[in-house]
Amino acid sequence: MIINIKRFFRGTIRKNLLLVILILQFAACSNNQTFKTQTFRTTSGWGYTIAYKGQIIIKQSVIPVINDSKSFATKEDAQKLAALVVKKLRHNISPTVNKNELILLKIKL
Repeated sequence: MIINIKRFFRGTIRKNLLLVILILQFAACSNNQTFKTQTFRTTSGWGYTIAYKGQIIIKQSVIPVINDSKSFATKEDAQKLAALVVKKLRHNISPTVNKNELILLKIKL
């Protein structure tokens, strides 16, 4: 009888521990930071915004790093750079961009 009770409690503890682990795993996955990107038309080209929890945190209407105040030539160029910045934000890296990254993304300067 005592052996059966010990088995019962061991089984219950294992099930409860498994349930707690699954709940923690679900909570960690559902707590992902959601960034939303959107492109917009400027007078001379394209720009992008990045929003977090519905609030715009970055609005970029010109290509960063270059000396000219020039907008992105295409909507796709703006989207590519916005995706790179979001990737950096998700990895807790500074969202600054350098000229090499623009070249690697094949953004028209």
